[in-house]
Amino acid sequence: MGRIVVTEFVSLDGVMEAPGGEKFKYEGWTFDFDRGDEGNKFKADEVFDAEAQLLGRVTYESFAGAWPEYEKEGGELGEFAKRMNEMPKYVISSTLKDPEWTNCTVIDGDVPKEVAKLKDQIDGDILVAGSRTLVQDLLEHGLVDELRLMVFPVVLGTGDKLFREFSDKTTWKLGESKPVGPDGVLTITYQRV
Repeated sequence: MGRIVVTEFVSLDGVMEAPGGEKFKYEGWTFDFDRGDEGNKFKADEVFDAEAQLLGRVTYESFAGAWPEYEKEGGELGEFAKRMNEMPKYVISSTLKDPEWTNCTVIDGDVPKEVAKLKDQIDGDILVAGSRTLVQDLLEHGLVDELRLMVFPVVLGTGDKLFREFSDKTTWKLGESKPVGPDGVLTITYQRV
């Protein structure tokens, strides 16, 4: 059985919007900090250890526009990009019909039901990056098994946040927490209880 693993870059005030350069008041805000070799390893390990990715349409479009080009650059980033490009990807969308990015399948319809089926079909981690609306939906329906947060030492004061109001509380167990890099970036992992 698969596990839904949500991985996010977040500010101290929970903002996850535009960490890599999309249109936003503070676009690319994570690039102001050095996450160090440990932080880079944390991100690489989760991608190389995952069996598949699950993405919302907006994150899919951002990734599909970037990762094929990064693979051409070669080096460490090229190897990471190669893995991103080759692994199976599932995109939640009611508007995307014919995805061009390699190994993509579009999922439309009852999202919680379809994701539960996906968890039954895939043995291993199903990684969800970005995809705020999708992640909030998955959290609301109890489908997230693990949260992996890379917390950056900045308060943005504005922007889309990871957590919204939910219909009920949930309890999580701390898996690991550690500083990475010289600028105070922290990785925190929680498992659903």
